[in-house]
Amino acid sequence: MKKYLLIVTLLGCWTLAAKGQETSSFNVYHPEEDAAKGLLQAVQTAAAEHKHVFVQIGGNWCIWCARFYQLSTTDPQIDSAFKANYVVYHLNYSKENMNLPVLALLGYPQRFGFPVFVILNGQGTPIHIQNSGYLEQGKGYNKQNIISFLNDWSPKALDPTSYR
Repeated sequence: MKKYLLIVTLLGCWTLAAKGQETSSFNVYHPEEDAAKGLLQAVQTAAAEHKHVFVQIGGNWCIWCARFYQLSTTDPQIDSAFKANYVVYHLNYSKENMNLPVLALLGYPQRFGFPVFVILNGQGTPIHIQNSGYLEQGKGYNKQNIISFLNDWSPKALDPTSYR
């Protein structure tokens, strides 16, 4: 019994240490930021550039948020899909600032866990909420599913003239 307890304890410590290392340098969410103003700026930029806003909701504490950010900024195809079609905004959800009023306006996306992604059109209207679990694979994300998701919700994909 003591051996079993020792093994479980060591595995737990190792898991926490690994998670801590993965999120230790991750700092894209800002609890002190006024999310309503930040989103408004993102929407204005998206409208001017004929793009959508990709809102990634989570926190610096979130290992899956860190994994998604790392992949989306280092994979050339995913990065290109973002740059071509979206203005990205990282909306903080943490014990310091849950941004509940903003999340209410977005349709309570936190119900899907974190990270969760919300696509806004150039007028700031939510057009899609994506549970990130559908994009996961193993201990990371499925590149092809992410690219498909980004393409499926791009401004061009939602433009009726694209289908004439």
